[in-house]
Amino acid sequence: MTKELNKEALGPDGLPGHDYFLDAVNHIDQAVATNTIAAGAAKGLVFSLVETLGAMVGDPDLPNHLKSGYMGALDLAVELEAKLSK
Repeated sequence: MTKELNKEALGPDGLPGHDYFLDAVNHIDQAVATNTIAAGAAKGLVFSLVETLGAMVGDPDLPNHLKSGYMGALDLAVELEAKLSK
């Protein structure tokens, strides 16, 4: 990726939109469903997403409109994490 593409991926506040995290969770879920990713790898990726989103949601300086989107992505990631733990 070029610097120009990276800048476009971020919002005006310098943060990625929640859609990027939702896409990541959905991509991992689909990869697990089609057996194109090892379960351990999927668990590690989802764990990282949960930790990252948790830290972002806990940031008191995060604008509310971003916080609600990140919380939705976090909820989806936690659901996938529980599904993978079964």
